[in-house]
Amino acid sequence: MLTAEHARMARALLKEDQQTVADATGVSVPTLKRWESSSGALTGAADRVGALQRYYEQRGVIFIAENGEGPGVRLRKEAKAAP
Repeated sequence: MLTAEHARMARALLKEDQQTVADATGVSVPTLKRWESSSGALTGAADRVGALQRYYEQRGVIFIAENGEGPGVRLRKEAKAAP
């Protein structure tokens, strides 16, 4: 489940502003601001939450679940070209 912490960290990791994410996902800037300032799992229309998660995952973000140390994100490694 995508959390507010994941959303904030993913956007920061990609160095994208809220308007860029909003334009790409169809989620409004006010909704992104509300989600990112909340805590816990993102709530609202499942299709918009899903669009946000798919966008970040397509850009290479991997979401790390809460494991006692807090939620996290990282970028997927690039595939190495064959010699």
